Amino acid sequence: MKYYLMTLVFFSSFLFLNCGNGTPEKNSESIKIGTTPKSESPVSSQKTDASAMIDLNNKGVGPIKNLTLESSIDEAMALTGQEHFRTKCMACHKPDKKFIGPAPTGILERRSPEWIMNMILNPQEMVEKDPIARQLLIDHNGSPMANQSLTEEEARSILEYFRTLK
Repeated sequence: MKYYLMTLVFFSSFLFLNCGNGTPEKNSESIKIGTTPKSESPVSSQKTDASAMIDLNNKGVGPIKNLTLESSIDEAMALTGQEHFRTKCMACHKPDKKFIGPAPTGILERRSPEWIMNMILNPQEMVEKDPIARQLLIDHNGSPMANQSLTEEEARSILEYFRTLK
């Protein structure tokens, strides 16, 4: 017992003497409170939120090259899409508010139907090659959209459901 106690005191003393020498270590990357690094301006630059960006010409990267939407909403398809959204997407997306991922409400006012379909069907390649998808990943804490392996028909029904969200 005495041996263990002496060993414990020795190691504690050793750690105390080596870890806390009383002078702060000079770190070339440290920044003093109240100062601004020379490479940054004192006013922070405004961050562009990709969820608010509007780009209706970008079709994204993936299998959908052209998609024309009918002027009226197909209610049956939208209901099917709502069910797919509930089972596949609601773990990360809420219809009308940001959650882990962005809210789809009003998405068709900001993105082309092709872009939306390609993001649903091909999220990994979209993040790799599409600047808006990449910025969305950054804006949403680096949480990548999971590929749910949806068919084009399932993705199209989800898009139709998005048309009902205003």
